[in-house]
Amino acid sequence: MKPKDFLALAERITNGYISTQQDLLDLLSTPPSQLPYLMAGANLIRETYFGPGIHICAIQNAKSGRCTEDCAFCSQSLYAKTNAPVYGFVGKDEIIKNINSLPQQIHRFSVVTSGRRLKKSDVEELAQAYLEANNNNVKFCASLGSLDKESLSILKEAGLSRYHHNLETAPSHFPNICTTHTFQERINTLKTAKELGLEICSGGIFGMGETDEQVVEFTLTLRELDVDAVPTNFLTPIQGTRLGHLNGLEATRCLKIISVLRYALPSKDIIICGGREQNLKDLHPLVFYAGASGIMTGNYLTTKGRNYEQDIYLLKALNLKPRDL
Repeated sequence: MKPKDFLALAERITNGYISTQQDLLDLLSTPPSQLPYLMAGANLIRETYFGPGIHICAIQNAKSGRCTEDCAFCSQSLYAKTNAPVYGFVGKDEIIKNINSLPQQIHRFSVVTSGRRLKKSDVEELAQAYLEANNNNVKFCASLGSLDKESLSILKEAGLSRYHHNLETAPSHFPNICTTHTFQERINTLKTAKELGLEICSGGIFGMGETDEQVVEFTLTLRELDVDAVPTNFLTPIQGTRLGHLNGLEATRCLKIISVLRYALPSKDIIICGGREQNLKDLHPLVFYAGASGIMTGNYLTTKGRNYEQDIYLLKALNLKPRDL
């Protein structure tokens, strides 16, 4: 593609054109010398739909370790040999304390638990935490595994507005990453949440050995599901997991992937989460110019992240700002 072709495609997308599989494959194969032009188009799309406002979210690891699933990337799996923390559901008092102490400009707070699904009694306690929390500046999310309709309904009635459940990778690559449940089970959980009127947040992890074709396959799966937000992670290899031997992605590869997601999902939030500093290193501020419209601030599940003050300073330096709730 010529430099002007990237902006031309981006403008067509802002006018309603839907990028094709071939478009996305071509974009992903952009040579390094043309990366700035690829990002310029992605940035144009982001600015069209979101302006300078950046979504900021944070999570709490509310139940850690002893997971019976064999996800190849996860330090919390029983199949991994790591030093990941192990503890049961923390209970409503700690969750309420964390909700009430959130900085005002964090828009969403997600409670995340390990395991196939959170048991019913813990779901009910989490619902009570939502009801008792006193923070009108934040919306509630949760990532609690393959919940059924009844449990999701309980949480929705208590104030949950978005459910998070990552697909992790492309359907064709998923069996290489997890064998203890199917890709379709993840799809079914997202569809159940959507049928109940919850927004759905679903993305995955890049850098797990997927091909260009699988990056695009994954992206088109997210588009078909019409997800509301795409948490975008880049693998931080952890010793003791099945993927612990891999190297992180090059920064330019990460920026290409973010850009392709934006060309494919122009109006959806693309939220950069785990691995942004580890993989992008000095280039990590460029995620917004590659099309990202959000970041997760604070620590992740078992790895360290950037603190809130650092991220607010970064946005100011880039003439961006936290989005209004």
